[in-house]
Amino acid sequence: MLMSNLIQSVVLIGAGNVAWHLGMALKKKKIDFLQVLGRTIEPVKELAGILNADYTLDFEKINVNADLYIISVSDDAIVEIIKKLYLQGQLVVHTAGSIPMSVFKGRFENYGVFYPLQTFTKGHEVHFDKVPVCLEANDQDNMNILVQLAGLISQTVLFMNSEKRAKLHLAAVFACNFTNHMYSIANRILKKEQIDFSILHPLIIETALKATGMNPAEAQTGPAVRKNRMRMDKQMKMLENDPAIREIYEILSDNIRNYLANEL
Repeated sequence: MLMSNLIQSVVLIGAGNVAWHLGMALKKKKIDFLQVLGRTIEPVKELAGILNADYTLDFEKINVNADLYIISVSDDAIVEIIKKLYLQGQLVVHTAGSIPMSVFKGRFENYGVFYPLQTFTKGHEVHFDKVPVCLEANDQDNMNILVQLAGLISQTVLFMNSEKRAKLHLAAVFACNFTNHMYSIANRILKKEQIDFSILHPLIIETALKATGMNPAEAQTGPAVRKNRMRMDKQMKMLENDPAIREIYEILSDNIRNYLANEL
């Protein structure tokens, strides 16, 4: 356990999108990164260079002198990494939305979750102070430490247990991942007609603004809301050579009608 509620040194495990952005945000607040540990040399070496840290691919060479160990890897890799860590009292966290804090139980004395709710892409700037950070810890002392650390980089710091965080992550999949996939489908439709995707940018921005300013259900528009079956049939006919996308169109249209019937 730290003698004070101040994290001064970190070992970062992972070199992907979340690790890159979180590392950059903490570095700007003068947090010292001792080491970056990962499985692929080039991204690990690159991130370590940015953070002025050492790097290694070997868990046996991990620096054991840090105050905090941040595991920022894919969900599937977290449990395997935990098995490779041998630490004595240091605070260990992961950054995953859908992985429960209980994965640490019985393995470490001090542990928690440091989950930044945002979509991250390496090289694309994110204003981290606007990113909500959801925290969980195995005791109040560790929670206080994480609250102070999160407060350095974010204006929104929340306690959230594993069950609620998993539901939040599910909601985020719909709000972000699935929505972005719809953009990809729209882009493919436009490319076939040699129309630039940028023509949809104002529409995308206005839709997002409405969703953040009012009940999204009340902001819903389109032929499914208007129950314009003729228009929907014509649009599905346009997709007859792409049955997978046609099926998505039909399922979503039906769901919009049924959802709004019960929601409003």
